[in-house]
Amino acid sequence: MYWVTPRHLAGDDGDLAERMGDILVGLGWRMWPTSRDTLLYVSPDGLRGAEWILAAHPFELGGLPVAWQLSARSHAASAIAEWNVYFTAGVPPEALADLLVAIDAREAPDVGFEGPESVLTALSTQGWLRDVDRPRTAADPGFSCTVSLELLPPLIQDVDPRPDLVGWQAWAEPVLGAPYLWCANFSASVPHDLVAAFASSLASPVPVPRRHLPESTEGRLSVVRRS
Repeated sequence: MYWVTPRHLAGDDGDLAERMGDILVGLGWRMWPTSRDTLLYVSPDGLRGAEWILAAHPFELGGLPVAWQLSARSHAASAIAEWNVYFTAGVPPEALADLLVAIDAREAPDVGFEGPESVLTALSTQGWLRDVDRPRTAADPGFSCTVSLELLPPLIQDVDPRPDLVGWQAWAEPVLGAPYLWCANFSASVPHDLVAAFASSLASPVPVPRRHLPESTEGRLSVVRRS
């Protein structure tokens, strides 16, 4: 077992589905398999959903297949989700877990009270650098991970039907020009404070345990200890 930092380059140890599934079941969410070979989890009040969709291979972000889709509704009977969040495999499980706990704790997961500055503050207070030319963008000190409020790519679903919407995007690029390690997209209506919960965990300097380290991060990860 390796204890490594930074966590945004630590990968997911190959068990992202199992780890997040255990957390959701522990929170009391119901789970059932679907005809599309996905695993669907729904919160007890029916307002929150999470689906492991890697086997269905719905679309890609940064050349990587989407693995998890999170969503929220204003009413349990609503057929349309207010917002969606998409993650590829490779995302740090700790950051995704903290986001899921924050979503679960919200009385109304579709309502937010913070502005975009809350996301950037969550990053900058932990040493991430604001981009002078792109004020709604921050990167880690090694410039291997970026969180940015930008125009959303196609296929990101949101209750707001207007074109050219902006939403938070995050990605890890261990070496400039190399393939991404992971990508994440938050649709336009995701409350900023929920994105901030993810960002704060992503930027945390606390070492994380891994059995297997991504090959693409060789030389970029610091092994704090072995056990």
